[in-house]
Amino acid sequence: KESALSLRRDVYFGFLKLNGEENEMTLIGIDDSLFIAANNYASRLVGLKRFEEAKTLLRRITPVARRVLRESDELTLKMRSMYAQALCRDPAATLDN
Repeated sequence: KESALSLRRDVYFGFLKLNGEENEMTLIGIDDSLFIAANNYASRLVGLKRFEEAKTLLRRITPVARRVLRESDELTLKMRSMYAQALCRDPAATLDN
């Protein structure tokens, strides 16, 4: 489990390092790899019950996805759903989250 998490983290941060959050390819809709990597990484974090890390990642990347991919894009909706899962499964979550 930890090795899968490490691999997904490396993919996400590697893409981010190479291209940035709002690189030109993403802005013109050719490549959504950053968002796929972020969602996969967040999913693994939730699966490992590392809810705070997942929520932090998704709070940072979801607004970018909403701007770049648009509000109704399937991947944007998946990221929002993953955030909801992190909130619902986190026993320490409050109504303020």
